[in-house]
Amino acid sequence: MAIRVLIAGVLGGIAMYIWSTIAHVALPLGQVGLSQMPNEAAVLSAAQASNGSKDGLYFFPWVDPRDPQMMQKMNAAMKANPSGLLLYHPPGHGVTDMAAPMIAEFLKEVLQALIAAFLVSLTVIGTYWGRVGFVTLVGVAAAVTTNVSYWIWYGFPADYSLAAVFIELADYIAAGLAIAWWLGRKSVGTVGTVATATA
Repeated sequence: MAIRVLIAGVLGGIAMYIWSTIAHVALPLGQVGLSQMPNEAAVLSAAQASNGSKDGLYFFPWVDPRDPQMMQKMNAAMKANPSGLLLYHPPGHGVTDMAAPMIAEFLKEVLQALIAAFLVSLTVIGTYWGRVGFVTLVGVAAAVTTNVSYWIWYGFPADYSLAAVFIELADYIAAGLAIAWWLGRKSVGTVGTVATATA
């Protein structure tokens, strides 16, 4: 059973990776909600002057979360100032080689599919579409877990969030199609046992 789940997870990961590549390369889904910042050159210059070679994820305007009056100060700061998140990388980050992140993404998707395949193997779902539906529901949970929270709490654009949810949900549907097919196949040992019993 362990080998069957492993193969199902790898097949599901491959299906996920193919769909993700299509979504980000051949379709515009990966760019939905993203746009160029106005006066980008000035912003880049200020960011580099402020951060230099230090990576960081910054929330602004910043209020110390340990401050007993944090919420009041945060509300006042956000009324008077722009607000948002800034992910900063110094010059030269990730420009030379796309192979490493693509391999990491593939391995991450295989891990996701392995978890889904393992969960399916614990069920007694007897139909192909039932197994696909089970993996799809796992995908619903995964797709909304962070994407919807980022929309609620950080104000991520609704179109960006919807596109991200759709891409991840379709990831799991693609994986589910492969996982459900492989785990639904009868093993050689099962076929032989059935044949012997019939004879």
